[in-house]
Amino acid sequence: MLEISDSIKNLDKEDIADNLLHYDYNTKHLLSLIKNGVDKDDPSYLSSYRSFEGEVFENFIYEKLLRYAEENDYITQFVLKGFHQNKQKAHANTLSISEKEQIVYRTKSREISEFDAMFITKNNELYFVEMTLVKNVLKLRKRLRKKKALLEIIFPHYEIKALIILNHGAIGYKQFPSYCKVWFTKEFSAEEVLDYITDLKKQKLQPKDKIRSPKMIEAHTLKLHPFRYYNTMSWITKTLRSHKKHILDMGFLYNPKIQRYHDLYNKFYIGFISAKSAEKIIGINSSDYREDQRVVVAIEKKHSDEIVLTYYLQTARKTLYLYSYNDEGKIVKEKKDPYGITVTEVFHINKMMDDSYKFSIANVNVIKKLLLERFQRKR
Repeated sequence: MLEISDSIKNLDKEDIADNLLHYDYNTKHLLSLIKNGVDKDDPSYLSSYRSFEGEVFENFIYEKLLRYAEENDYITQFVLKGFHQNKQKAHANTLSISEKEQIVYRTKSREISEFDAMFITKNNELYFVEMTLVKNVLKLRKRLRKKKALLEIIFPHYEIKALIILNHGAIGYKQFPSYCKVWFTKEFSAEEVLDYITDLKKQKLQPKDKIRSPKMIEAHTLKLHPFRYYNTMSWITKTLRSHKKHILDMGFLYNPKIQRYHDLYNKFYIGFISAKSAEKIIGINSSDYREDQRVVVAIEKKHSDEIVLTYYLQTARKTLYLYSYNDEGKIVKEKKDPYGITVTEVFHINKMMDDSYKFSIANVNVIKKLLLERFQRKR
């Protein structure tokens, strides 16, 4: 079974040689802060160091899991990454290794999900692994839900589970779903690795210690069910709006299969409103925008499983704003990452939608009411 070993629990490094020092780390910003004499208690230093420490922790635990998998009869296959795997180009619409040598699933132009580690058990379970030093792990739930949904879609023949590895003292883990197995290690420190990186007279490293075992597999060798991210997204939008009598097909939306896709995408795009309508709904000034400016309407799934309306305003190819309501019922405006997948999604769906997808204010209010009623019935 999957019980934590004393070696992992105590962060024993004796069996991984100098492997931790062979990885490449994103330390450019951290090293510039050190060079400039920034105090270790400065918020900018703490933020940069924690990011670096998270990278080191992930690599350390991955090295330990490699050896754990080799010795544990319950694990039948373990996916290689980093310098352990053969150099393979990342392919679209499949599980593969990214340029940063991470396990990823990607479309042609965007990564959909990244996995810290992955393995298969003799009980036909596929585990994905999350390793984090974050103390409050409540926000992990949304990420876990998305990754589980993706893996259920592309690997329907496996039971998908998650292994979460935390430091002692983490809180919020009791609210993880039942498919999660949680391990705790003692407090981790990356100081030794940082000392090596900053030492001008670097020690001579032992050679990389690679595990040779038939259990070890390349990511691209796992056979998966075909899945096209944008094609599926477009199909869902079209089907949600194709009901002959209703503005939105609620039966289709709440179908368990479609809700699995909702877990993956987090939001479905269902239509658009004019800038004038948006002025009354989300408070923008319509005179600041073109007469034909669209505001895309989406239904977003919150961590509580409530489905709510959100609004996306795209003023240029890489300029996108999200308007949503916070817990106090106030509108919050957020600029989205110009290189994130949401920007591409909105651009794609906007091109697909003709005038038949246009909502009136009354339409929006009806949808809002239907979603609220459905959520209240489920509670």
